[in-house]
Amino acid sequence: MSVREIEVLPMYTEKMANLQDNLNQYAFKVSKEANKIEIKTVIEKRFDVKIKSIRTMNVVGKMRQQLTRKGRFYGRRASWKKAIVTLESGQKLELFGNA
Repeated sequence: MSVREIEVLPMYTEKMANLQDNLNQYAFKVSKEANKIEIKTVIEKRFDVKIKSIRTMNVVGKMRQQLTRKGRFYGRRASWKKAIVTLESGQKLELFGNA
């Protein structure tokens, strides 16, 4: 998979805000096929930072149901991959300004 094909979207939640402040860690939603080495090269090139470590996890899509007059319809949200990136000390990402 080439570096241009890897989708990297930053995530910002209350839990990630605490990790950013305390442990200098950031979360990204990445392509399911990407591995740690590819994720590291993309983030280092795109944001101009040095990465200390990366942890990845596959998030399984949740089951959902829709109630209609004809009955219930079941479906599933799409599964995706999350990468938690720890930056070297002194490095910082300004993804969302002062949010």
